[in-house]
Amino acid sequence: MKKQFYFDDRVQHGMTYEEYKKMINRIISDSAGDTSESDESSRIEFTKLNLHRSARIEKTYSVSDELKFLLQNIIKPQLWMVITEEWCGDSAQNLPYIVKMSEINNLINLKIILRDDNPDIMDHYLTNGVLRSIPKLVAFDSEGNELFEWGSRPKEAEMLVSQLKSKGMPKTEWNKKLHLWYAKNKGRSIENEFIEILSNLSVNSPEYFAKQVSLK
Repeated sequence: MKKQFYFDDRVQHGMTYEEYKKMINRIISDSAGDTSESDESSRIEFTKLNLHRSARIEKTYSVSDELKFLLQNIIKPQLWMVITEEWCGDSAQNLPYIVKMSEINNLINLKIILRDDNPDIMDHYLTNGVLRSIPKLVAFDSEGNELFEWGSRPKEAEMLVSQLKSKGMPKTEWNKKLHLWYAKNKGRSIENEFIEILSNLSVNSPEYFAKQVSLK
C-alpha cells in the first residue's frame, strides 16, 4: 500500500548521511560544558559513543563481492528511507553498513528522517505492531511502492537480546553483550540479510534488476 507521506516528499527532503553526521556533531558541540547528570546529559554521552562506533565501521567495512553484485545490478531508482535517532546504539552499529551499501549504486538514494519528528511515519513500521524500534529501513521505487523493509537489528542480534531478556538480565547488561556481539560479527549478519532481501526482490520483482543477475 502506497503511503501519503511519500507523495508529500517528506522522505525526499530527509537528511543525507553527511547531513545527519553534521547534525550529531552540532548536538555534541552545543552540549559542551554541560556537567549535569540529567537525562539529556546521558543522551549526549550515548551520542558521542555512537559516533565513535559508526566511525570505526566506516573505516573498516567494505561491501562483499556477492552483495556488491546484487546492488550494482539494480537498474531502477530506489529511495531508501532510514528512520532513526542519534542516540540509538543499534543505529550506530547498522546505519554505516546500510550507507556503504547504498553508495554502490547511484540509483539508490538514501535519506534519513528522525523518528521523534515523524511519529506518524514511524507508526507505519512498528515492530511487533507496538514498538517504535529503530533503525528501520524501508525501500521505495519511484512510484512510491514499498520494495522491502529491514530493522531494527539483525535477526541474530534480536535473538540474542530476546534470550538475555528472558533470563531477567537488566538492560545495562544485555546492552553490553549486544554491542560485543556487533563488534565480533563485523557486519556479516546484516550483509547476509541484505543478500537474501535483494535476491528475493530480484525473483519477485525482476523488473528492478539487470537480467544478468545470477541467483542462488
